[in-house]
Amino acid sequence: MITLRNYQDKKFGVVGLGKSGNAIIASLLASGADVFAWDDGEDARRAFSHTPAFGKAQLSDPKSWPWKEFSALVMSPGVPLTHPEPHRTVKLAKEFKVPITGDIELFCEAQSGVQKIAITGTNGKSTTTSLIAHILHSAGRKVEAGGNLGTPVLSLQPVGSDGCYVLELSSYQLDLMHTAHFNIALLLNLTPDHIDRHGDMESYVTAKTRIFDRQNRHDFALINLDDDYSRSVYAEQKHKSKAQIIAISLVNPLKQGVFVDKEGTLYDKIDPRDPALIRINDIINLTGRHNWQNAAFAYTACRAYGVAPRDIEKGLRSFPGLRHRLQIVSTIHGVRFINDSKATNADATANALAPFSNVYWIVGGRAKEGGINPLTKYFDSVHHAFLIGESENAFAQTLEGKVAYTRCGTMAAAFDAATKMAFAERKQNAVVLLSPACASFDQWKNFEERGDAFCKMVESLLDKVVLGKK
Repeated sequence: MITLRNYQDKKFGVVGLGKSGNAIIASLLASGADVFAWDDGEDARRAFSHTPAFGKAQLSDPKSWPWKEFSALVMSPGVPLTHPEPHRTVKLAKEFKVPITGDIELFCEAQSGVQKIAITGTNGKSTTTSLIAHILHSAGRKVEAGGNLGTPVLSLQPVGSDGCYVLELSSYQLDLMHTAHFNIALLLNLTPDHIDRHGDMESYVTAKTRIFDRQNRHDFALINLDDDYSRSVYAEQKHKSKAQIIAISLVNPLKQGVFVDKEGTLYDKIDPRDPALIRINDIINLTGRHNWQNAAFAYTACRAYGVAPRDIEKGLRSFPGLRHRLQIVSTIHGVRFINDSKATNADATANALAPFSNVYWIVGGRAKEGGINPLTKYFDSVHHAFLIGESENAFAQTLEGKVAYTRCGTMAAAFDAATKMAFAERKQNAVVLLSPACASFDQWKNFEERGDAFCKMVESLLDKVVLGKK
């Protein structure tokens, strides 16, 4: 756990009692602060009140909080700051002129002298974060990884002045930053997402680019050149940033920067006098062009941190992959079962459909804006779609006349139908793919729970096959 300096007897309000909120409260209590806590969810409040470690925190309605005595309101990332409307605690904080902050700000204040690599973007954040941490660890560096990835930043362990933190940051977390500074900051890509929480694309991009705020000439800004929004950010940062800016592309060869060609060869031209070359197209856990982009960013971040290209390549090749992101769960009767539950929007699912053919596609949930309309060019990869969740009717309309589909409602029904069809048809390179292109919140707590359920179904099927029951 990260403890906070000079917080003894100071008062804080904390709203949101999920993983991040609970980590915030644990850190504040361990630092001697007085904490007032709240969550709009009755289940979250009940769980909190039954946790002995939080006994010193006061769980009460924010209307009764001593706002005039607060040092800050600390918000969990999932609590609305501005859209669709500010949470009522935000309005109260502004009324009483109480600063509003988040866990990233508290963490960076407490660990101000430690190197930090921060990663944001619409897609690929978790894989890139995990990949960087894996490379650094395999190269013998002391490293802790967390943030939006899963482990809240205030639950990480201290690494000391010779260590490094690798942090995945969402736009929600970045929106709550005011003084945080990152030594190496990565912007992977930008496509429309979370517009309901930011109001419009401009505000979403603005939140993402806060990752580069306060960088100096000793720092590095790594920016993708392959989408229009990121190119605009690159041009803006080149104009105003003091950091060393490194371009990364999978589309256009670069005279200076890092480029991956169509065959999957990575060219390091950060210093044109000392180029390096790595073939990444044969790394099984980095399959697909989206993973080549992740590898290019991870490579560049580790180079900026001081790791030798040879050691980076070793780390790339030993990377075990990320759960819930194109995770190959098993191969049964020649059919691959792939868990891509982390694909919560169409762009992420495009990366899953692109490398495969004869896909038995489990898709659906709580749809994002645009649904699966952007995936039309990948429909040729889909042999049959199995629709689940709230989006079932809308997705059926999109697929009508283009892709054969079955309305299944639940993932259990979809899994059974997809498996039976795949086993019966015995098509070459068949894949049962969970890549929902949707948020999970209609039927699951999060994408991890959804992916775990899929994996358990595969494991149960495998047991039946091994026992000769299937």
